[in-house]
Amino acid sequence: MAEILQRAGAWTFDGETVRIVPGTDRQVHQLRKALGEVTVPLGAVAGIAYEPGGRKGGRLRLRLRDGADPLSQVASGRLPDAADPYQLAVEKDRTGVAEYFVEEVRNALLLAEVPDTPCDRYLLPGPPVPLTATGTDGTAAFDGEHIQLEWNWMAEQSKSSAGPRRLLLQELEGVEWTPALGWENGSLRFRPKGTYPALKPQHDPNCLLLWGVRQTRETGGAVLLAAAVVARLPHPLAGHAAEGATGAGAGAGAAAPELSAPTPFPAAADHDGLLRRLRELGELHSAGVLTDDEFALAKKAILDRF
Repeated sequence: MAEILQRAGAWTFDGETVRIVPGTDRQVHQLRKALGEVTVPLGAVAGIAYEPGGRKGGRLRLRLRDGADPLSQVASGRLPDAADPYQLAVEKDRTGVAEYFVEEVRNALLLAEVPDTPCDRYLLPGPPVPLTATGTDGTAAFDGEHIQLEWNWMAEQSKSSAGPRRLLLQELEGVEWTPALGWENGSLRFRPKGTYPALKPQHDPNCLLLWGVRQTRETGGAVLLAAAVVARLPHPLAGHAAEGATGAGAGAGAAAPELSAPTPFPAAADHDGLLRRLRELGELHSAGVLTDDEFALAKKAILDRF
């Protein structure tokens, strides 16, 4: 068991899951508090790192596989650091604990041979419903089956004159969250199936406007609602096997790599490089390119360098 406790939250790892619990300090971002506890299965993890930050401590970063998490899919790396549930600010006196935590997760990834290829299904459930998001010109509510858009006095006439908007989940092609940046507005846009004219967020009856000047208040509710919708829509890679690192010709009849003169391994400190190398060998073994003995030999060489 590995555990690190900080004012911003707590991370624990039991060998199978990373449990992330937000802190209760008033400085903790509203999105983190609203999302609550997150349990990440090891199979959803692509990597982990501790980034030293000088006298102010550092930061733990958990990197998930593409397509494993609805929230990460919607946010697409655009959340502020303080709002990202897969980051943890680490105080200077806890550096050793953070490095130990990273080592434990990386060792588990190596031993479990977790691939870093995209997932064809969500491995995390997404935020629970019901959820409500407040925007500049109205509110959006989602109960798991329906999305209800209601407008306030700040909505453009093109929206308010049409009245409240109700969308069924099965009517949707997707949902897009665009964060507000500085004074630049953002939006929460629902995309119904079919063809619709491209409208600006303030005029689109399927879109909630998010003001840049209120980004802290509006970011949390909007992105969580979007993630809850995405989690209940078909996965974009559903029905398509995630492609591995092996090429089309790496089948049973392909020539095995020369193990006596292998591709040079990364330096011992490059844990992510070693992890990628082990995944590549695992895929070659699964494809029948490497025998059991050859795979065991190559795997041992990597683990020894790790």
